[in-house]
Amino acid sequence: MDFYRLSSRRVLDHFKVSPDNGLSPSNVESKTKEFGFNELIAKKKLNPFVLFLKQFQSFIIYILIFAVIVSILANEFIDAIVILIILIFNAFFGFIQEYKAEKAIEALKKLTALKTKVLRDKKVIMIDTKEVVPGDLVLLEEGDKVPADSRILESVNLEMSEASLTGESSPVSKSSDVLAKEVPLAERKNMVFSTTAVTKGRAKCVVTSIGMNTEVGKIAGMVSEVGEEMTPLQKKLEHLGKWIAAVTVIVCLLVFITGVQDQGLFTLLKEGRILEFILSSKIWFLTAVSLAVAAVPEGLPAIVTISLALGVRRMVTRKALIRRLPSVETLGETTVICSDKTGTLTKNEMTVKKVYADSKIFDVSGDGYSLEGKVSFNSKPADLKDHLIFKIGALCNNAVLSSSSKDDEIAGDPTEAALLVSAQKAGINHKVMLKQWKRLKEEPFDSVRKMMSVVVKDPKTKKSFVFTKGAPEHLLLLCLKVLKNGKQSKLTSSLKKEIHKKNELFASQALRVLGFAFKEYDNHEPLEKNLIFVGLQGMIDPPRDTVKDSVAKCKEAGIRVIMVTGDNRHTAEAVAKNIGIEGSSMNGIDFARLSKKQQMKAIQKISIFSRVEPEHKMHIVDLLQIRGEVVAMTGDGVNDAPALKKADIGIAMGIKGTDVSKEASDMILEDDQFTSIVNAVEEGRGIYENIKKFINYLLSSNLAEVLIIFLTILFGWPLPLTAIMLLWINLVTDGLPALSLSIDSNPKDLMKRPPKNAKEAIMNKSMMFNIFYVSILITTAVLGLFYWGMKTYAGFPEQFYIDKIETIVFTSIIIMELVRIQAVRSEYKLGMFSNKYLVFALSLSIILQLVVLYTPIGFYFGTVPLNVQDWIMIISATFVVYFMNLLGIFIKRKTPWFRDG
Repeated sequence: MDFYRLSSRRVLDHFKVSPDNGLSPSNVESKTKEFGFNELIAKKKLNPFVLFLKQFQSFIIYILIFAVIVSILANEFIDAIVILIILIFNAFFGFIQEYKAEKAIEALKKLTALKTKVLRDKKVIMIDTKEVVPGDLVLLEEGDKVPADSRILESVNLEMSEASLTGESSPVSKSSDVLAKEVPLAERKNMVFSTTAVTKGRAKCVVTSIGMNTEVGKIAGMVSEVGEEMTPLQKKLEHLGKWIAAVTVIVCLLVFITGVQDQGLFTLLKEGRILEFILSSKIWFLTAVSLAVAAVPEGLPAIVTISLALGVRRMVTRKALIRRLPSVETLGETTVICSDKTGTLTKNEMTVKKVYADSKIFDVSGDGYSLEGKVSFNSKPADLKDHLIFKIGALCNNAVLSSSSKDDEIAGDPTEAALLVSAQKAGINHKVMLKQWKRLKEEPFDSVRKMMSVVVKDPKTKKSFVFTKGAPEHLLLLCLKVLKNGKQSKLTSSLKKEIHKKNELFASQALRVLGFAFKEYDNHEPLEKNLIFVGLQGMIDPPRDTVKDSVAKCKEAGIRVIMVTGDNRHTAEAVAKNIGIEGSSMNGIDFARLSKKQQMKAIQKISIFSRVEPEHKMHIVDLLQIRGEVVAMTGDGVNDAPALKKADIGIAMGIKGTDVSKEASDMILEDDQFTSIVNAVEEGRGIYENIKKFINYLLSSNLAEVLIIFLTILFGWPLPLTAIMLLWINLVTDGLPALSLSIDSNPKDLMKRPPKNAKEAIMNKSMMFNIFYVSILITTAVLGLFYWGMKTYAGFPEQFYIDKIETIVFTSIIIMELVRIQAVRSEYKLGMFSNKYLVFALSLSIILQLVVLYTPIGFYFGTVPLNVQDWIMIISATFVVYFMNLLGIFIKRKTPWFRDG
């Protein structure tokens, strides 16, 4: 149906909805059943069975399956069954890891879903965009993203960005007028379309189409989602994994060739006895392949995804919602946070404290949005209920304040709510006034003009007036006269100076100041021209309780905090001083006038930017990035979107932020607080450290296994481990224990270190030392135990002798690798029992090993029970490795060469 060709009334009748009430809950329920959810067809949901089968898609796994076939051909059925069981267990653990990661990412996508403001059952409520149904009455404001195709019912100066749908780069003006004839999509001026954005004004619309029936849904058709991009860290680790795999394959080939050569099996090949060669060299083939499985850290990508996803979930509990996984890595590298003042560094609980009118300064008592308080002059009550400054404040206003005036019953801008409260304290009932004074026209506030104007009709005189409020310095430029004691006079330069002084006085007291003006409405000239100045209202927005500590925390962490605000310079400086932001200040326009060279020099010292316009934010980010800084930038408006996109971390406000700013951001603050940014940076650093722990542990352990096998062959000793033992080691040490490292708590000194260098390789000098030093320690200790076992059990029957020394090596590697985890954590000063999941994982791994040693299952692994003497030797060697590991950490800390990475 062409709804743009129908009147508003007919569209409402079609959907059986009242323009004042909206849909009832029963209407919504029936429409949801009929039309479904407002969403485009996404990619197919995760299939657990397919994900499980995917665990077997590996070249090494294919070789192992071939090994199972060889074992069956050689009548080694026990080997074949055990290898299969371990393969299935490995696949199961891989499946669990990837499934958790996918589910976590799915949950995060739900959390990032946009909200829509609708009128339902006479109440204005926020709902998930996917819950919008045809017939819903949607309320749109500047910065909102349109949830579904809708017919405009009412609008005020509405302009839309429809580039994503029509290709039209300039904003398009909209109205509710009926279009009589058929017109193309781009000319349907009384319709708004899904995914487009409001760039100016506001509107009330009725939803006509949702989901795949919208214009954008028709274009999307059956196209599925684009695949998830790997994070930079995942790409680095994948590259590292390939490098390790290549080296491992070479070593494994050497192991196989050396073993086969020692047994003289190559003669079978020369004689063409290929099948006999394959069956005879089975043990070396299995050992080489199993060694490859043990050495290659195939779990790295999954562990990284889980670490990032779990970390992001933790951030949600700290009121920071990450929209893109790679942003977690960038958070850990952040060197500069550019933060808005109002609502982020301050509480955004505005309370008018000072009023300047009739050349006098009046005091206003009370706190927050409580209506208790009064206006006084020289400590005596002042009767200002008829004063124009309060009338303008109440009528040039879109906020809604309940009679009880509780914070949770305020709708709209906090500054406007504060003006309603001050009017009430002056004796004006703003609700009555709103009914009496009819609004005829509105020019909404924007960040360039820095003011808002309305045309209202006086119920007594029937005359129409323009009421304007805005930034005093901008407003005064448009004023020709001033109102004093009810009389108008010329606004002289001396009077202007006096007003500017009062503005600066209020601002120096950390008050946010607004100017107020009016004139009789003249239809032939612009609204905001030839105004009459009325006065100033100064309101306090106190710093948030935790912000001072958070700024100090940033300083300790080597992160610079820059305040970027649209407020007056004096107000900004006063707030900055209260919360501990150090550095010089400059007005945004003055900064823009500097040469590029001067700006580059100034940006190093300026920590307070006032009267900043959106394009200034973009330029500040650009200059900081040229200097090599990793920049986090906050924003909430439509015009902030370019700066949020440009910043390394764009941070949108969850409460006062527009949909456009949220879409452009990497992170959304659910509580709009600066402290949440700092918490997110800390989590980002912690996630990176946990991933480094995992790599450190995994590679040092795996390298030790490779060295043990390789060196015993070089020494001409018996093979220390069977293929099944190597696979089991891989299962019990690289499974749950390694995964538990990803949920370790953050080190206490994490925010006392400088930010991580964005160009720093994962395998830096410190980690490489750890990996090689520890792998050599474990290799030496295990080979020592192997040699001791050969000497101790030399006189025993051959099969027992071989089983015994293999069991000693097998068990000692598992115990040393499990203890190695705590050695890695001790470098971060983490207690042994600080991670309950790790304690459980380690306990389970040890129990599983004991089951293999002391139950009939050991027969299938080729193990024999260990006696007290064996355990004493293993535990003693493990303690030596552990303490030598700690000594290495101590030496590394004291060596300057390691301190830069």
